[in-house]
Amino acid sequence: MKLSHDRNRLRRITDPRQFGKVAVLYGGSSTEREISLVSGSAVLAALLRRGIDATGIDPRDASLAQLPAQGYARAFIALHGPGGEDGTVQGLLEMTGLPYTGSGVLGSALGMDKLRTKRLAAALGVATADSFVLRSVGDCAPALERLGLPLIVMTKVTGAAEMEPAYRAAAAVDDTVFAEKWITGAEYTVAVLHRRVLPAIRIEAANAFYDYEAKYHRNDTRYHCPAGLSAQAEAHLASLALAAFDAVGAEGWGRADFMADHTGRPLLLEINTVPGMTDHSLVPMAARAAGIDFDELCWQVLETSFVRAARVPP
Repeated sequence: MKLSHDRNRLRRITDPRQFGKVAVLYGGSSTEREISLVSGSAVLAALLRRGIDATGIDPRDASLAQLPAQGYARAFIALHGPGGEDGTVQGLLEMTGLPYTGSGVLGSALGMDKLRTKRLAAALGVATADSFVLRSVGDCAPALERLGLPLIVMTKVTGAAEMEPAYRAAAAVDDTVFAEKWITGAEYTVAVLHRRVLPAIRIEAANAFYDYEAKYHRNDTRYHCPAGLSAQAEAHLASLALAAFDAVGAEGWGRADFMADHTGRPLLLEINTVPGMTDHSLVPMAARAAGIDFDELCWQVLETSFVRAARVPP
């Protein structure tokens, strides 16, 4: 069995029975497991409220290859990070012939690769922060000379003495390490759903750095939606989000994050092809501003699985 893919296949569903039996994939083995469990549990509850035959499946405890034989018709991917958002689960589901939500193998893999996302987006005219690839400790000094201080290598670097430790810490968790020029302007996130761009959100982190703690645990991070942009600026940001999605082949739904430089120009930070669906999450917040409640949002994300249809070869 394999999947037949057609972007034009996406259709609106009116009867929950049309979805068939749905596996909500959550948990997994990445460092974002706990957030994924919260996201997946919220999605599962929403689908059940809408009358969909859905079950939560943790890939750490179950074989996804057996899902079609167990009667599942499609999968809602709520896995965050490596092993769920990087194309690996998408590839497995392609092999088993089970339609799934969101981006395919290519879009997922590229979306997780921040450096290649930057390069591809820049090729389509989406500006990103100046960066410098660090292949060894010897690249730290040239990076400092080119980018100046402060800069970021996973963590903020404010002095030359911090550069090598920051590089070593980043290299311990990722094979690809690069430094970026520090940007001090406003931060925005833009959600995309069915090629519709939802209202932008301006993020105001209390500690001036929107990190993991600020995203999921702090209650003093402020979110502004509407973002306070002019209609022209909002439309420009929307066009950049779609261009960034197209650059990496992202599909269905997701989020593009930007930060404005000192001139107000939006610079792409990254895209997220499986955004969080917790009570702190940004896509549900943007959806609410567009008149889409959480249950309807989950329904519409599940509809993105219809661009893929299982097909048994003759």
